[in-house]
Amino acid sequence: MTGTASPPYRHPVAVIQPLPGIGDMVWHVPHIRAIATHAGTAVTLLAKPRALADQLLAGDPAIADIMPVDLNPGGRRRGAHDGIGGFRRLVHSLRRRGFGSIVLLHHSDRLAAAAWMAGIPDRRGYGWGRQRWFLNTGPFLPLDVKTLHQHTRATRYLRAAGIMLHSAEPRLTVSQPARQAALRRLGAPPGGFVAIGIGSSEHLRQWGTERFAGLAAAVLDAGWPMLALVGGTEDQASMTNIVRSLGEHGARARPVLGWDLPEVMAVLSAAAFYVGNNTGAMNIAAATGTRTYALFGTTRAFDHASQIVPVAAPDIGLHDGMARVSLPQVLQAIQADRGRIAPG
Repeated sequence: MTGTASPPYRHPVAVIQPLPGIGDMVWHVPHIRAIATHAGTAVTLLAKPRALADQLLAGDPAIADIMPVDLNPGGRRRGAHDGIGGFRRLVHSLRRRGFGSIVLLHHSDRLAAAAWMAGIPDRRGYGWGRQRWFLNTGPFLPLDVKTLHQHTRATRYLRAAGIMLHSAEPRLTVSQPARQAALRRLGAPPGGFVAIGIGSSEHLRQWGTERFAGLAAAVLDAGWPMLALVGGTEDQASMTNIVRSLGEHGARARPVLGWDLPEVMAVLSAAAFYVGNNTGAMNIAAATGTRTYALFGTTRAFDHASQIVPVAAPDIGLHDGMARVSLPQVLQAIQADRGRIAPG
């Protein structure tokens, strides 16, 4: 059920999605597209550089431009929009763009205040706490929605605003030429391949090199001609250890480490299936239509992507990450879903 339609947008329209992860951006793709459709024009997307929206959504007709919001980048670097001076720079950038409407798919009061200071006439968002001071167009979400997943929050907001969301499932499209180019670089064989996501930025979401090595061996033993090991450049040591553990079969495991995001998307879209940690790559694999066996451990599993098959640890009230997710459990999940591990 949809809510009462909110007033029309004023052009140009901006949408802020400031969560930092690639997966965070994937979750919000259907909502950003729905807002653009409702507005009748492509929108400017404001996002953190770490979300790689410029690569993830390159060429998307719903996106007219992408403006970086450089807040809390992590590590030792200070963001260009951090602190009082950074806030002023952000306000100046927003004012210079001349936005008529801005929609915050987040609860940040700092970003709402920047939009107000920039003189954007139509300011919309979730409206919790101090953010509400700086917004002037409803609807606003009830406080209990704040406990829900970020994807669900955005879905509830669009529903309340009367914005048609034909499907809340994130979907990413990869062109056939892009897929073929990535497969050539990978050296994919005719018999297909399985993608394994070995990377993770958080310790509690990391299944571990030893267990990934066991999974790689089991998949190759089942008859798959090749594996694609997906991660970042920081996963080089893990990849090396996995390949070494495979002995003479190590040449059948190909690294996809530190590739540009469009190439990673293309590889994942062509995989027979994907197994990996709860990361951006996992979200991308599912969004491209690839069956995805996601290792959640004791992290709450997602339910907004039909291609995700969650593999979680039994709930005993202990948040110990991946510690109790075993290799037999993962193989059993794949077997139960596909009917077999082997190609077919």
